[in-house]
Amino acid sequence: MNYQTIPVLRIFDEEKAKAFYLDFLGMNLDWEHRFEANYPVYMQVSKQNLVLHLSEHSGDCSPGAKTFIHCDDVDMLFSELQEKNNKYCKPEIETAPWGDRSLTVIDPFSNRLLFNER
Repeated sequence: MNYQTIPVLRIFDEEKAKAFYLDFLGMNLDWEHRFEANYPVYMQVSKQNLVLHLSEHSGDCSPGAKTFIHCDDVDMLFSELQEKNNKYCKPEIETAPWGDRSLTVIDPFSNRLLFNER
């Protein structure tokens, strides 16, 4: 049996979410769903094996979540993000208390994505 975890993160503005996750983080928009026009969006974004669901639906999840993401090369991710020069998000590589190298990125909705390299 094979399992995959897909975090659901609360968003409040579709355009800000797309600017952050697609343009800044370089993720792909896999699909999006609305029950009707002018209803909240639910979408899936991905980059390689990282898959996230983003939801404007208030009952799906709470804003301000933290997602721990294992990655192989935090330096490469850091370089990619530095090239984007996002004025609202300037993450730095840190040494975590457990000794790993980590990079925390905060989206416009206060969700934290902690990229961790062992």
